[in-house]
Amino acid sequence: MHVQRLSHLISSTTPREIDMDHLHNGVSAARLPVTWQKSRRSNPSGNCVEMAELPDGGGIAVRNSRDPEGPALIYTLDEIAAFIAGARDGDFDNLIA
Repeated sequence: MHVQRLSHLISSTTPREIDMDHLHNGVSAARLPVTWQKSRRSNPSGNCVEMAELPDGGGIAVRNSRDPEGPALIYTLDEIAAFIAGARDGDFDNLIA
């Protein structure tokens, strides 16, 4: 089993290691050594979804900006590509209408 040691990248008083090969949905977003990104369309009230590329192209993490240390959802690049394509095509417009 390959375990990528990333404890040196995580700011904490207690070193923690993340097994990047076995990330799961619900991992604390604060434990991920990533740079979070918001949409340019985000509003200043903080009601945003943030996304981040995982190291070594291991997928995409998604978190709620109102809970930056809360759970992150982990998706493959193919899953995110399908979601973005569906959003562009209007597949989810009924959810906000």
